[in-house]
Amino acid sequence: MDKVAILTGGSTGIGAHLVGALVADGYRVGFSYNSSQAAARDVEAQYGAAVFAVKCDAGDEDQVHAFHRAVAAHFGATPTVLVNNAGIQTWSALLELDVDDFDRVIRTNLRGAFLNTQTAARAMRAAGLGGAIINIGSGCNKVAFPNLVDYAASKGGIEQLTKAAALELGPLGIRVNCVAPGAIANERTAAEADGYADKWAALTPLRRVGEASDIAGPVVFLASQAAGFVTGQTLYVDGGVFACAPWPAYV
Repeated sequence: MDKVAILTGGSTGIGAHLVGALVADGYRVGFSYNSSQAAARDVEAQYGAAVFAVKCDAGDEDQVHAFHRAVAAHFGATPTVLVNNAGIQTWSALLELDVDDFDRVIRTNLRGAFLNTQTAARAMRAAGLGGAIINIGSGCNKVAFPNLVDYAASKGGIEQLTKAAALELGPLGIRVNCVAPGAIANERTAAEADGYADKWAALTPLRRVGEASDIAGPVVFLASQAAGFVTGQTLYVDGGVFACAPWPAYV
């Protein structure tokens, strides 16, 4: 069977790595980008005919519909896997957070996941093929982070969207799950703080931070029939860090 996946935010970071992992698993992948056109073209050049990049604002309903139609038309098949990866964040204390920044984060992260889930699931229903939807969450699904109120609200919402969608789409043979990364080493996180990797590694039971490749395996698994009876779940890919209580030093 022809395997086609659709992924939001695939030009950089974890998203670009997920594109490669899905291609390696036999998928042709349509992915969206918003501002990183040059990076998107680099990903296309790397994987050739197996990938197709489309500019799309994840929070714009018309653009999302056009993105999904373009991918299906380009590959001549309905995607049976969706990965909702597009996301942004802002750093601000609650009392100083700009309302426009709050709206922008919720629009991209949560509204974007909703719009893409709805659009993909409608197409899967029409094709009668079932499918798998994987939402990329965060440690913010489980615990509060200071200065990330908008991001935390969006990721907490994504966890509940995952569960609600799993309940409604299960009878259609569509599974919905969430992968929630912990501290992941990439260009963005390295810029967040000096010594990011070392500081988070010291707090993590596995004594290292994650790499983008650590996220790929769980996503590919949840997309596969090996996870055919798994839905409505959140899998924390965090080296155990969010299973830890803040124990005092004497313990």
